[in-house]
Amino acid sequence: MSSPTPPDALLGPADVRELAAVLGVRPTKQRGQNFVIDANTVRRIVRTAGVRPDDVVVEVGPGLGSLTLALLEAADRVVAVEIDDVLAAALPATVTARRPERADRFTLVHCDAMRVTELPGPAPTALVANLPYNVAVPVLLHMLETFPSIERTLVMVQAEVADRLAAGPGSRVYGVPSVKANWYAEVKRAGSIGRNVFWPAPNVDSGLVSLVRRPEPLRTTASRSEVFAVVDAAFAQRRKTLRAALAGWAGSAAAAEAALVAAGVSPQARGEALSVEEFVRVAENKTRIAENEK
Repeated sequence: MSSPTPPDALLGPADVRELAAVLGVRPTKQRGQNFVIDANTVRRIVRTAGVRPDDVVVEVGPGLGSLTLALLEAADRVVAVEIDDVLAAALPATVTARRPERADRFTLVHCDAMRVTELPGPAPTALVANLPYNVAVPVLLHMLETFPSIERTLVMVQAEVADRLAAGPGSRVYGVPSVKANWYAEVKRAGSIGRNVFWPAPNVDSGLVSLVRRPEPLRTTASRSEVFAVVDAAFAQRRKTLRAALAGWAGSAAAAEAALVAAGVSPQARGEALSVEEFVRVAENKTRIAENEK
């Protein structure tokens, strides 16, 4: 394992602002950019993520490189996916200047994370990222779907999004992100992050979310897209009973009721009461009933 990070290898507040000034970069709301300026926070993120010396970590939205530099200390290699032209061009030089002994362990992919379908080098084993607030959930779900080799994930997101991702059935914030994330992994809150560790300071607090991929995928005869279609329909009209909310999805309220009853779910229940396993059973039984009617 490499030697501990020198104190000046990580970016502090003055370093971040100076680097941004040299590059002519101003964080934009459009891309949800808030740069971490606190070295202790990135160390905490890496520690909480449980990054190991043999890990291949993929980082989405590395920005100026605050978290990247800390990840390079702990992981075998880091692949960073950055959409911003200026930031993508500058990051390799920052890594070379501050962590020259680890520069050959770093790869930059200049791309929109939502369009990434493959990454260079060994398959990633972990995802660690400060995700832009405005695209956090779709990016997270896309990465988990596209790269099944990712075993462990730790993301920093808006506190409200963190609560939704980690919520369980029955919670008032339980919804589509909660169920879909739980399709892939065991999800839990892993800490809170204050506003003063960012530049510019956001108007909301942030939270850490840990996702540990299920050792075995959920056993089901329904496809992921079929299960997710039920989830989307159930929460599109979350105040309605599932019999009513799923009528369009099933073809009629009666067909929805038949699938629900066959799945052992009350037609009078609402989506927020169902676990991912129950959504799976509903999807399976719609398909089964449709096949029996042919």
